[in-house]
Amino acid sequence: MEVLIAGAGIAGLSLALMLEQRGIRCEIYESVRELRPLGVGINLLPHATYELEQLGLLPSLSEQAIETSALHYYNLHGQRIWQEPRGLAAGYPVPQLSIHRGELQMLLAAEVRRRLGEDRLHTGMAFESLEQDPAGVSAHFLDRRSGEHITRRADVIIGADGIHSALRRHLHPVGDPLRYSGRMLWRAITEADPYLDGRTMFMAGHQDQKFVCYPISEPLRKNGRSLINWIAELRVPQAELPTTDWNRIVPAETFSERFRDWQWGWIDIPAIIRGAAEIYEFPLVDRDPLPRWTFGRATLMGDAAHPMYPIGSNGSAQAILDARCLADRLAEAANKPGAAELALLEYEAERLPATAGIVLRNRLNGPEQVMQIAHERAPQGFSDVHEAISEEELNAIALRYKRVAGFDPRMLAQKVRT
Repeated sequence: MEVLIAGAGIAGLSLALMLEQRGIRCEIYESVRELRPLGVGINLLPHATYELEQLGLLPSLSEQAIETSALHYYNLHGQRIWQEPRGLAAGYPVPQLSIHRGELQMLLAAEVRRRLGEDRLHTGMAFESLEQDPAGVSAHFLDRRSGEHITRRADVIIGADGIHSALRRHLHPVGDPLRYSGRMLWRAITEADPYLDGRTMFMAGHQDQKFVCYPISEPLRKNGRSLINWIAELRVPQAELPTTDWNRIVPAETFSERFRDWQWGWIDIPAIIRGAAEIYEFPLVDRDPLPRWTFGRATLMGDAAHPMYPIGSNGSAQAILDARCLADRLAEAANKPGAAELALLEYEAERLPATAGIVLRNRLNGPEQVMQIAHERAPQGFSDVHEAISEEELNAIALRYKRVAGFDPRMLAQKVRT
């Protein structure tokens, strides 16, 4: 079996490594001319870390990533609403990892080149269109360096080319707009002194004004410093969505005034904002879940299939789970005439409803709704959070999201045992 992958992000690279592990040949075609370590931080939840461990990548990841110890939620007065251990501290068999997205992508790309060969990862190749016939697919790409149009044949093609997926547009040319939440994000990285234990992720505020913070560099932590990934979020209902630049650099003054008083002894958020070299602005958007991803021998995965709000640390995790499911289904279909299309449909049947549920749950703020509930019930703060929201309600919200997203500790423990 021969597989084409459009896109060399976390989704496409993970899929390539999993296919290679199962003896399936694949090639990746990426539109950017050169892969570079761009972006900011991401979280890898334990169910995603487990899949990367199965590829033998956990030692390399652990050298760079922070093993997240806990997750805390606060109101806009700095009062703690909820906290829970994460990763190994929560009893998972593998850690939750916080890492720079670019470092993760470069690690995966290096492994693809090492394991599959330098000639299997093609950059500067923009997907244009495809045709299908009973024997396979013909995918057309534009070589952005030479301007040449090239065609490649394969048994199937997978669209892993992100929220602005060209393959998704080809399969769903109309009626698939971006859905703006009415909220804007500003993301950056700041080197600073560690806060709390140096491995804790926290969120503060409510759905219209929020700050998210977590460290992402294990080498810096070992040297007594912290590389802090942070996100500031505000409601901006009339924002004009950018047409091209979705990571526009803006000055801190664009939003920082709203956070000027967020200094709570153990952390100084205005100082963290001021300490960033560059701040990137982009709208909080997703797309409505699709009725189908698969058309014959073509399907979608990751953000190309199910772009979701970055709530609950699930975007990259769900892309990696897509890759595992897709690799398994294709491995089952290998060398069986006519089985490739069925394999894609089986993958879709498993992953589309699961990810659609997360997309919709994230619109309700996922586990972060505890901050909104506390804000609505006690906007001026509280002396005891349980005056506003009970321990049982807090526990129920956290567990419900873990189950929806697939990282309930008991569920993952069962997966590891089997």
